[in-house]
Amino acid sequence: MIKKTLRALGLMSGTSLDGIDAAIVETDGETVVVTGPATTVSYESTLRERLRRALGARGPVKAVERDMTLAHAEVVNGLLKASGLKPSDVDVIGFHGHTILHRPREQLTWQLGDGALLAARTGIDVVCEFRNNDVAEGGEGAPLVPLFHAALASRLEHPVAVLNIGGVANVTWLGADGGVLAFDTGPGNALIDDWMLTHTGRACDANGESAAKGRIDKAVLAGFLAHPYFARKPPKSLDRNEFDPSPVSALSLEDGAATLTAFTAEAAGLAARHFPAPVKRWIVTGGGRRNATLLRAIAAATGVSVVTAEQVGWDGDALEAQAFAYLAVRSLKGLPLSLPTTTGVARPMPGGQLFRFREA
Repeated sequence: MIKKTLRALGLMSGTSLDGIDAAIVETDGETVVVTGPATTVSYESTLRERLRRALGARGPVKAVERDMTLAHAEVVNGLLKASGLKPSDVDVIGFHGHTILHRPREQLTWQLGDGALLAARTGIDVVCEFRNNDVAEGGEGAPLVPLFHAALASRLEHPVAVLNIGGVANVTWLGADGGVLAFDTGPGNALIDDWMLTHTGRACDANGESAAKGRIDKAVLAGFLAHPYFARKPPKSLDRNEFDPSPVSALSLEDGAATLTAFTAEAAGLAARHFPAPVKRWIVTGGGRRNATLLRAIAAATGVSVVTAEQVGWDGDALEAQAFAYLAVRSLKGLPLSLPTTTGVARPMPGGQLFRFREA
């Protein structure tokens, strides 16, 4: 019999390729969520570039899958040591892995990560493959954090929107009647980060400083926003490489950053058209919450208050890792990880594959 409340450790490697987030929570997989220690460890530069080359499933990936799994194991063991915990103190690891391909219309989603190897290297049972059941049953397979958002936001004023800005941005709309709607809004940090890396060698536009100095090319922006994705009704999801960045190639560093930042913000504004009821506040999490220029642009695009996760008492760095700890517990209990209103799947869908630690 599964205990009512479990201690779970969640792991997230986001499409922005910045590193590995790990977080510990105690939860019943429903309404009870007690957050604990968390950490973020940047990828070693060589591994980051190998992961970048694996995007789109280009070429052999088994070696990089093994190495990124071992990197996750090191993060788990480091967090346990820093928290004074033994492997036996943790009931399960929720291991998202790293998405290299996401084409739900082809019933295809691929997250690198070896659950059996992670269990062996940490001494803890592992749940992974969170998206596969949903996609196999006709769902988008993303986003998967909305049920966790709903649990965290249960005491906040509703309707409210939670916007997670990673490589891709996704929103969760939470209604006063308990309704949940979720979908990818459009680009997050990926296009901006790639632009900065190409033109400066820096991994991101820190605090939106380059964008703040630039001018938005309105014609290029209008072309971006004409993409057919924005006309589709949710639920819907995106691959990291869905949008072609070439229209900004002729722009200066600052103007390109400004235009791509505006694209992310305006895509969020367009997303609000799909909400069943207007929200009074957007809560922004993920790496994008550190970009002040982007936050101002989102406030302008949506016309409502925009606050960061920390301003409502959440840990924005740990949120997605916490979500996969929460989802791992739901998986063990056979509870749904996704709903028709979050991924478009036909029915509430359980998921996840369990890899048990077996002592030699």
